[in-house]
This record gives sequence, C-alpha cells and structure tokens, in this order.
Amino acid sequence: MTVIYPALLVLGVLFLFVLLRSLVYIPNNRVGILEKLISAKGSVRSGLIALEGEAGFQPAVLRGGWHFLKPFQYRVHKMRLVTIPQGEIGYIFARDGHSLAPTQTLASNLRANNFQDATAFLRAGGQKGPQRMLLREGTYAINLALFVVLTRDYLYYLPLDRSEEAVFKKMSDLIGERHGYHPVVIRGAEDRIGIVIVHDGPAVPAGELIAPMVGNDPAFAETYHNSFQDADKFLLAGGQRGRQLQVLVEGTYYINRLFATEELVPKTVVEVGTVGVVVSYTGDAGRDLSGKDYKHGEMVAVGARGVWSEPLLPGKYAFNTYAGQIIMVPTTNFILKWNRTETGAHHLDENLSEVNLITKDAFEPSLPLSVVVHIDYRKAPLVIQRFGDIKKLVEQTLDPMVSAYFKNIGQTRTLIQLLQDRAEIQDVSGVQMKERFEVYNLELQEVLIGTPTSGEGGGQIEQILVQLRSRQIAEEQVETYTRQEHAAIKERELRQAESRARQQQALTESEIAITVQENQGKAEYARAQQQAAQIQTLAQAEAEKTRILAEGEAKKIRLVGESDADRAARVGVAQALALEEQVRAYGGPQFQLVQNVMNRFAEAIEKAGADVVPKIQMTTDGKGSGNLVENLLALLLSGKLGETVGVLPAVAADPQVETLRSELRRSLQSGNGAGLT
Repeated sequence: MTVIYPALLVLGVLFLFVLLRSLVYIPNNRVGILEKLISAKGSVRSGLIALEGEAGFQPAVLRGGWHFLKPFQYRVHKMRLVTIPQGEIGYIFARDGHSLAPTQTLASNLRANNFQDATAFLRAGGQKGPQRMLLREGTYAINLALFVVLTRDYLYYLPLDRSEEAVFKKMSDLIGERHGYHPVVIRGAEDRIGIVIVHDGPAVPAGELIAPMVGNDPAFAETYHNSFQDADKFLLAGGQRGRQLQVLVEGTYYINRLFATEELVPKTVVEVGTVGVVVSYTGDAGRDLSGKDYKHGEMVAVGARGVWSEPLLPGKYAFNTYAGQIIMVPTTNFILKWNRTETGAHHLDENLSEVNLITKDAFEPSLPLSVVVHIDYRKAPLVIQRFGDIKKLVEQTLDPMVSAYFKNIGQTRTLIQLLQDRAEIQDVSGVQMKERFEVYNLELQEVLIGTPTSGEGGGQIEQILVQLRSRQIAEEQVETYTRQEHAAIKERELRQAESRARQQQALTESEIAITVQENQGKAEYARAQQQAAQIQTLAQAEAEKTRILAEGEAKKIRLVGESDADRAARVGVAQALALEEQVRAYGGPQFQLVQNVMNRFAEAIEKAGADVVPKIQMTTDGKGSGNLVENLLALLLSGKLGETVGVLPAVAADPQVETLRSELRRSLQSGNGAGLT
C-alpha cells in the first residue's frame, strides 16, 4: 500500500499537469494566437502562417473563454485586442502573403479586405507589406502574428525578432509626421483646399506635370475612388502616381497617408475689381481661339493647356495652383505713377521714376507723371498672353513709350511754356496717347502731369519760379492797389451810408411829409379835375340846354316874326294906302314925316322919362343957341332932317332911345326913296 500511494500521487500530479497544459483561458479583452509546435504535416514550407495545419503560427485566433487544446502541441500567445479610438485611423502591415509588384508601394485589398480572417486574407491573394486599406474606429480581433497594427498610441504585434520593433517604430513615426492617424479635415472657415500627392500606382507619362482627374467617365462610374479614400478603386480607374489635378474641398477625408498625402493651400480669391487669367500647365493641346491676325500667342478653351480665353470673374475658386497659374488683372482704373517717392497699392509702378526732359531752351527738368489705365476684363487674356503679366507690361512697354512721348513734347517747348502750358499738354497727350494704348488692348482714361522739378544740374526750376513769382507778385500788387482803391471808395460810400443812417429818421420823416404833401396835391388835383370835369359836364349840359332852348326860342321868334311880319306887311300896306291918301289930303309926304317923327319922339320921351329941358345943346349953324326941340323942329321945318339925323348926339343912354333913333334913321332913309313902308 505504501508503494501504491506514491504512484497514484505521481499519476495525479502528471494528470493535473497534462490537464493544465490542455486548458487555456483567454480574457475577453485579449485574443490567443496559436503556435503549433508538433504536427504530422511538418513545418510551414513558405511564409509565416500554416494554412494546412503545419507546425507554426495558425491563422485562427482564440477569443475570450476556456479552450481545451492537445497537450504539448500548442503554445498560446495572449495579445490585446486592437482598439482604434474615435476619430483616429489604424494602419495594417502584413507579415505574410504574396509579394508586391515592382510598381506597387502598398498591398492591394481589393479582394482580401478582411483582416480578422487570416485564412481568407491569404487564400484571396492578400499581399505582404503595408496595406492600402485602413482600420476605422472600433475593436478588432486580429491575428497579430500575421498583421501588425499601427495606431497613434500603441503598436499591436506579436514580437518575432528584436529588430522588428525599430522597423515598425520608424513606420509609425513616418505616419505621425504625415498626420496620418487622423483624417484630413478641411474647414470652410479656413478657405483652403487640399492638393493630393499619390505615392502609389503607375507614374505620370513623360511631359506631364500633374496627374489628370479619374473617374469622370461614365464607363468608370463603379470605380469612383471617393476622393482618394479608396486607393484600390482609384488605381483601378486609371489613377496615376504624383500630384493630382483633383483637389479636396471642405470636408473630412479618411485617406491612407502611406498611399497619398495632402498639402493644404489657400483658395484662389479673385477680388472685386479684378479678374483671373488662367495659364493652364495641363490638359490637351487646344485650338487657338485668338485668330490668325493675333501673333503674340495662342488662347485656348477652358480646360486645355495654355491661356484660357475666359478669365475667372470675382469669387473664390478651388484652383490647383500646381496645375496652372492665375494672373490677377485689375479691371478697375489703376494709376501708374512715374515718381520715385510714390508707389501705388498694386506695386506695378515701383520701378518707375520721373521722365528726364531736355527743353527747347536747353533746361533739363524731371517731369512726374500719373497715368490712369483701364483694362477690359474681356481683353485681359490678350494682355496676359502678350506680356505675361501687368508688371512686365508696365516696365517693358508703357514706361519706354510714355517716357519717349514726353521727351518729344519737352523738346518743342521752353521751360516756362512747359510750366504754363501744363493743362494744354495734358489734354493733348491724353488724346494722342489713347490711340497708342489701344494697340496694346488698354484703355487710357487720363494723363496727369505734375510740376517739373530740377534735373541733375539743380536750381533751374527754382530760378524760373523765382522770376515767375516776382512777376506774379507785381501783378498781385497792382491788383492789391486796385482793390485798395476800390476799398477806399467803398469806405467813403460806407461813411456816407452811416451818415445817412444817422439822419435816417429825419430823412424818413421828411420823405414821408413830402410823400404826404405829394399825395395831398395829387388828391386835390384829382378833386379839381373831378370838379372841372363836373363843371365842364354841367356847362356842356347847360350850353346844350341853352342851345336847345335858344333854337326853340329862335324858331318861335322866327315863326312869330314871320307871322307878325306878314301881319305887319298887310297892316302896313293898308296903312300905307291910308297914309298915302292922308298925305295927299294933308299936303304931301314931308308933312306926314314930320308928324310921324313927332309922334314917335313924344312916345319915346314919355317911355324913357327923359328930361324935357335938354342937357345937350344942338345947333345947326354952329352958334350953339336953341334947345333940342327947337332945333329939331327947325330941322324938320327946314327940310334938312335927312342930312342931320346922323350927327344927333345921344339924348340918353337908354336902349329905347337908341331904338327910336335907329327907327328914325330907317324911316328917313326910306322917306328919301319911294316912300315910307
């Protein structure tokens, strides 16, 4: 019995040892990599992984939990699960597989894209070396004997040799230098684009500077590489090694930095007031669009190699500056200054200086100039095609042309004429030079001439200016004296005005009084005119009334007279007949006359109330004796009455007496005739 117990103990210990060697526990955060130590099939003949069960590293891995293995046949290497943090990238390096082709830099993953199945990877033709496919965020159970996983913080691999660590560390550092553990992030606020350089695939053909775009042909629609994120599809679509024409714009791109690297460059910004003329270094040779008459180069359509016929208008462009050049051409008016001390913001005139002239009178002044130029945006490609850029245009063409023109102008004028005729020269030069600028597809807006300065001799302009200033001072003095005289006159007028202002009240009152009197006179005059008009009107009315009454009275009298005359005529005829008979009866007409006169005379004395005793003596013989009656009777008796009646004095100033006297005269005259009527 004492012999049996030790044997059982040994067997138990041996069984326990074998059991422990057969049972393997794998934690859940690790994987077990099997290394087969004993195999009837022998060792692996090629490669590292034993796909046929040979001795060596097995393709399958053990996951978490207990595993029963044949004792003494396997060695289990417990390794950490591969973990890729959020927002980072993991790179794969395969230790086994097919060798890379001479043109390859990275191993293809087009078919062998499952790194967690080593058998599938190798049987699908997986290649050894760095892989094109990446690992994104997550945790992977990968056979680290076949694959080496490189991350930013850790290298996942099963060490096989001490020298491997240095190799993998160098690879990791290279990826870190290229920021390869993070995706390419282009933010919109940065206004940048990504220029991509591919490090794998066929080389760019000779004569080409940049690889063309791929994947734009509909025939390759299934092979789009998704902005270089799928390296295998990029190469399958015909992508070439080198700097790419296609650029990356705003976004996030998970690009294998061992396959392609990026260079962030600013976007091309064409400012307002400018256009961008594109000189393309890539593309097909295009057809010349400039025409046969234009012999300064060719213009091509957009996308072809050469100067594009259409410029880029103001805006932002994701333009690959390695594929071409954009030359900014100002389309607003810009000023070129021929002046050493002044330079425009565009710096196109930084090498320009004043024009050195030789005048007609042998002075050598320096003339500063400013020329305002405009370029039509549609003609900007012609200008660039002809001169290369605007600065060359200014320095190689405009500078000598403008300088020569004004040198010729200077030779035809004296220095004083140059100073005094600046405006005329400026206008004429603007017209003449405009035609010359049009030859170069430029539009001259204006020529501005500054004040000439002294040349190398010095002092010339100053002397002329001193003379001109002296002349001007003299003219100004004359003008000053004239103005002073005018000021004195104005001062006298001011004093008069002030004196008048002081007496203004009295003047105003007198003027008002004059005005009042004038107004009163006008009123009286108007009143008098009204009264005169009234009197005249009344007089006219009265005269008219009198005239009408007089005409009526005259007509009445005439009618009455005519009636009385007719009656008197009839009566007179009767009386005459009677008198004739009486006269015959009483002794003739003389007696009748005396009787008749005496009767009338008596009636007149009675009516007039005249004195019977006469105050006037009348004589016929010149002796002055007798009274009126006596004398009258004597006359009557003497028969001289007809001769003396005309000299009888007036008895009295009475109308009736005068009437009687007239009637007596008529009667006497009538009596000397054929008889009384």
